[in-house]
Amino acid sequence: MKTPVAFAVAAAFALPALAQQAGSPPPSWQQGKPAAMSESTLHPFAPHMTGRSAKDLPVNTLKVPAGFKVEVYADGVPEARSMAMGDKGTLFVSNRNAKNVYAVVSKGGQREVKTVLSGLDAPNGIVFSKGTLYVAERGKITRYDGIEGKLDSPGQGKVVVDNLDPNRQAGHFWKYLAMGPDGKLYFNIGAPGNIVLPSYMEASIMRVEPNKGTLEQVAMGVRNSVGMDFNPKTKDLWFTNHARDWLGDDSPNDTLHRVAVKSPVPHFGYPFCHQGTTLDPEYGKNRSCAEFAKPAQLLGTHIAPLGMKFYNGKMFPAEYQGNIFIAMHGSWNRTVKQGYNVMRVKIDENGKASKPTPFLTGFMTDEKADPPMWGRPVDILMMRDGSMLVSDDYNGIIYRVSYAGKK
Repeated sequence: MKTPVAFAVAAAFALPALAQQAGSPPPSWQQGKPAAMSESTLHPFAPHMTGRSAKDLPVNTLKVPAGFKVEVYADGVPEARSMAMGDKGTLFVSNRNAKNVYAVVSKGGQREVKTVLSGLDAPNGIVFSKGTLYVAERGKITRYDGIEGKLDSPGQGKVVVDNLDPNRQAGHFWKYLAMGPDGKLYFNIGAPGNIVLPSYMEASIMRVEPNKGTLEQVAMGVRNSVGMDFNPKTKDLWFTNHARDWLGDDSPNDTLHRVAVKSPVPHFGYPFCHQGTTLDPEYGKNRSCAEFAKPAQLLGTHIAPLGMKFYNGKMFPAEYQGNIFIAMHGSWNRTVKQGYNVMRVKIDENGKASKPTPFLTGFMTDEKADPPMWGRPVDILMMRDGSMLVSDDYNGIIYRVSYAGKK
């Protein structure tokens, strides 16, 4: 039997005919769908809301480069999305749809999953800094001070900034959080639909000073970023971005972007120009892609890049130092699917990004099936020992990638 949350998710991903029969407008993911594709059955994939046990899944088919090992760190973390590590070793994990934040703690030699926050409004972005857990909901960011010492009763928290979604947009309202080297919280405000003209705050990267609540704009023309991190050497901000849907299987690419420290606020093109080269058939009229900042790298069409992190640990070989690892959630708006893996991007001495190459694969079973996969990577977290955690919201599992080969 489906839970109320499961019913809500299924309704959000309903096919066009069902939405029209109910006399309501189609879901936001169908906005911008051309008449020529009206019969298309392409649709997003809902996660298993209660999760699935790792022992029931082909985890042994996951592949990593020679010398690396992938294993299950924890399961039973429903719709595991963003991750943050506490000072005392508590792994915090968000759940966007069930409105919860979980804690994975060690107890009696076992890892235990417990709900620490509930009843929130689409909590997706989380970050931990100096004893405080910050949680980004649909319309606000809240801080929970000293939470590791009171996991059973963390309290209501203190609002850092509010009114981030005054219109209750139907589109990309979930947020990702990152703590900047300047002590400010960086986050996205997505576009309110697939291809629309956003307001002054939408389709942007913002930042806020936790103790003052003052907002600043960092980047514009960013349709939907669900992953960002700072280069540990240069302190530049890098982030992933989802391009628009319904322009065909092979256009436009999802992208990786860079914002240099103290640079003017760049505009990356949405909704006028996509992937730095492709004018939108509607909003791109009488515009030029030359007026917008270019992406740092193209990542693939409809590949859905989510969480990303720079590697600065000591466990992996030296050639992995300073590399970016990106969780590719995988495509739905494409006949032949791609993604469903973790990709590696190298950054050279001049700050240029290489083309992505596969690092963790094996989640996809059939590129033309519906669904084509048994798991979906979402976020990446580097552990203090230099290993890497990868969350999987489709199953509610956290994987750990470690290295024991020759360096």
